[in-house]
Amino acid sequence: MSENLKSSDVSVGQALPERPIAVTTSLVTCGAIATRDFEKVHHDKAFAQASGMPDVYMNILTTQGLTETYLRDWVGRNAVIRKLSVRLGAPNIPGTTMTMSGEVKAVEGNTVEVEVVGQNDKWGMHVKALATIALEG
Repeated sequence: MSENLKSSDVSVGQALPERPIAVTTSLVTCGAIATRDFEKVHHDKAFAQASGMPDVYMNILTTQGLTETYLRDWVGRNAVIRKLSVRLGAPNIPGTTMTMSGEVKAVEGNTVEVEVVGQNDKWGMHVKALATIALEG
């Protein structure tokens, strides 16, 4: 985790460090269970395959949690994520790697707007998110 960022530490166009995340069956199923999402496509491979998918796939709440963790590790614990808009794309399935990246889109006072993209190495864009974050002084 980084130190707590201040608005003077960031600028428009600044890239966040990339973070690869291995998508495993445990990540997919445990994320679904932890978020009380008991849809079979998230924990039953045969059921997911019967629906046309090659394996179980990640739910949106796990994706949102990974996105928030990525941002939190960049800004530090004292920042406040005021808004997070998440749009899903391609599914994340076990055996793939999702690489998170981000870019600062705006800085206004102590507030920054950051775009985050999570690309998986099989089908491309899994998540695109826009976050509004209040930083310390």
